[in-house]
Amino acid sequence: MLSRIKDIAATLAPRLIEIRRHIHSHPELSGQEYQTAAYVAGVLSSCGLHVQELVGKTGVVGELAGTGADRRLLAIRTDMDALPIQERTELEFASHQPGIMHACGHDVHTTIGLGTAMILSQLDEPLPGKIRFLFQPAEETAQGASWMIRDGVMDGVNAILGVHVFPTIPGGSVGIRYGALTAAADDMEILIRGESGHGARPHEAIDAIWIASQVITTLQQAISRTQNPLRPVVLTIGQIQGGRAPNVIADQVRLLGTVRSLHPETSAALPAWIENIVATVCQTYGAKHKLNYRRGVPSVQNDPTLTQLVEEAAEAAWGTERVQILLEPSLGAEDFSLYLDHAPGTMFRLGVGFPDQPNYPLHHPQFQVNETSIITGVVTMAYAAYQYWQRG
Repeated sequence: MLSRIKDIAATLAPRLIEIRRHIHSHPELSGQEYQTAAYVAGVLSSCGLHVQELVGKTGVVGELAGTGADRRLLAIRTDMDALPIQERTELEFASHQPGIMHACGHDVHTTIGLGTAMILSQLDEPLPGKIRFLFQPAEETAQGASWMIRDGVMDGVNAILGVHVFPTIPGGSVGIRYGALTAAADDMEILIRGESGHGARPHEAIDAIWIASQVITTLQQAISRTQNPLRPVVLTIGQIQGGRAPNVIADQVRLLGTVRSLHPETSAALPAWIENIVATVCQTYGAKHKLNYRRGVPSVQNDPTLTQLVEEAAEAAWGTERVQILLEPSLGAEDFSLYLDHAPGTMFRLGVGFPDQPNYPLHHPQFQVNETSIITGVVTMAYAAYQYWQRG
């Protein structure tokens, strides 16, 4: 069956490149993927899948029926949205939309989802069970997965697979990660209220800017002394707003930031930990405060059995030399994690790096992918899906 899958993939290769380049040229922002969704639905329909549109607002679901001999339902999720970035690649098929670019590889992800559906729909014998293909909007804003789940896409699902490109892995290779793949990512707002005064008489005021600086410094120092170094926490203050004039002591400061962690227990304890530090600093210097902490997406925790399934499928297809076991997770976030509250799953990394040119990071205006990796991703996903039912 693997040779049959690879033969179909080789035949489809020019079409898959065409699909990827079309999607890349016509990027759409999160929640606005109307043309992309219509395009995806058309390809799925041409393969004979049952298609639902406007799922999760702008998402698409395609179902490939099996023989029904195995009642388990496998889901494959790929994302469709682009980023508000002006492309600077100078590719012939660069973005036609000013200020919008597929700088995170979702054009490749969507192509892999479509290619997998195309291959599995052409197999000589139907699969024992059903596959549900999820083409998700708004991953970049961490909203799309919850929209899709709310519309019932995980009803009856027994397992789910996902993929994400990675430019630091050579094109044509597959990265496998057991356990935590990505971080939990939360947002916070800290409001510090002091008392205004003249810049020449600081003892008559409560300086919210200076107190804010103490809060930032104390939070960063406290991580190294109070958090388990084997369970990392990354706290970043990305915005500071406060003050009205250079000679007026500010009475209010607003801090906006993000908090990243890998372990669920650590993530659960962080709001109280931050609240205690901010309260202590502000109380010491006579200021008042308010912490608004918003939970984001949790960490992607790859299921060991499904991760082994993908690893073995990739090794069978490409050999062990093209399969990397990733020793470290990423502190980036992925709302694929929300699906894992409903069924076990795993996400693998697809190498898209070039051997002979610069490999720009994700979200960079010059980010490019090695298109030879598309076949690697499609075959790996399709064979892993086929093997899912062979394992019993």
